[in-house]
Amino acid sequence: MGAADARLPVLEGGPLLRKAFPDHWSFLLGELALYSLLVLILTGVWLTLFFTPEMREVVYTGPYAPLRGVRMSAAFDSTLRISFDVRGGLLMRQAHHWAALVFVAAIGVHLLRIFFTGAFRRPRELNWVIGLTLFVVTLAEGFAGYSLPDDLLSGTGLRIAQGIMTSIPVVGTYVAFLVFGGAFPGHDIITRLYPVHILLLPGALIALLTVHLILVFHLKHTQWRGPGHTVRNAVGKPFFPQFTASSGGLSVAVAGVLVLLSALAQVNPVWNYGPYRPDLVSTGSQPDWYVGFLEGALRLVPAWETHVAGHTLMWNVLLPAVVLPALLFAVLYAYPFVEQRITGEWRDEQHFCDRPRERPVRTGLGVAGTVWYGVLLLAGGNDVIAQTFRISVNALTWVLRVALIVAPVLAFVVTRWLCRALTEAERHRLAEGVSTGEIRQNVTGGYESDHEPVTSFRPGAPRRQLTAARTGTPSRTPHEPEHPDR
Repeated sequence: MGAADARLPVLEGGPLLRKAFPDHWSFLLGELALYSLLVLILTGVWLTLFFTPEMREVVYTGPYAPLRGVRMSAAFDSTLRISFDVRGGLLMRQAHHWAALVFVAAIGVHLLRIFFTGAFRRPRELNWVIGLTLFVVTLAEGFAGYSLPDDLLSGTGLRIAQGIMTSIPVVGTYVAFLVFGGAFPGHDIITRLYPVHILLLPGALIALLTVHLILVFHLKHTQWRGPGHTVRNAVGKPFFPQFTASSGGLSVAVAGVLVLLSALAQVNPVWNYGPYRPDLVSTGSQPDWYVGFLEGALRLVPAWETHVAGHTLMWNVLLPAVVLPALLFAVLYAYPFVEQRITGEWRDEQHFCDRPRERPVRTGLGVAGTVWYGVLLLAGGNDVIAQTFRISVNALTWVLRVALIVAPVLAFVVTRWLCRALTEAERHRLAEGVSTGEIRQNVTGGYESDHEPVTSFRPGAPRRQLTAARTGTPSRTPHEPEHPDR
């Protein structure tokens, strides 16, 4: 390490190899996303060697008997060839698909961790914007890859995307013609999606991820409050060798689990769906989970249409598929700046993570948003749920419409109450004193423990307060900023 410090100019004045990384499990979520992306890149490069991104019609002559002699696109034919003819092809296809699902999930949960702990505050607002943009690009990348096989399920998804495009007032029809190269389904969409999926969007992902990691290194990680933790340090494992060893082990574990899933759990069996035909729709067709909320929104909004100046406004498509996602991400982008203005925290840098109970309003909003998303996700499979439990799909749709409005409000109220109750209970518990560990027998024959008083209680730092009570050290460092208790 000393030799590296002497030879690498980037390490001068503050050795990078000894940079500390917090070892709390919640900080591993970003690493899960990173290593899933590596598996995606490796399997994706392998798949490009065999996939044919063309929509010209061919007749299938491969080993899968139920589709032999069926007319299909060259893209779907090559997907079947990868699955049945190429050695290890099905394993690689499924590893790529599973890695995509885990990658999106890891980014989503990582963003939730940042939101609930307040790790988006000054000076990390830009990293929140970059992370959220990563999530948006990942959704687009996942949909593009999901559409490439040109099977009946992915073709149905493209048909929905074309309907969303045409719902945009005035310019929608022109946008759809430009994207598809003519009337749906056209002959160019797969050829156009292919470079977007393997070149443009991956390039954007890697660029955003690089900037994100540079900012993490520059600004250092947030950390939980604890003994020895201040706003001027980061307590954890040094980058080399402890962090690199544990992180390397995690990368191997992630790759191993993804390969194991690919070998044992079937995903996206395109041969069951068959090639895409505009006049057919798969029974019980469901998109990948990360776009399920959009499907649910489309199913819940009633069939509203308005005719204005010779133009038809399809509110049942425009509202759930264009306006709603735009508002959702606009709120997420703006939230860090709005919260800091309301609480006054924009003036000071914040380097400690909040416990969710410390911020009942923010936690309530996060839980409400999660419940809202869950209702939309359920609505995306309302037909499957109705068939499975033998209930009316119309009744279920109305229940979910009501739940979409009522459930988030109830979730916010209950969560805020629970957070305040937990904080108050903790306040009373610490006010009673800290157990000294000494047990004595009282005059009635029972046993009781001695307590010593705890002073200067402040929600959010119980461990440091316990340490302060026992050692007499300050419960807050001079550089640690206060924050309002909401």
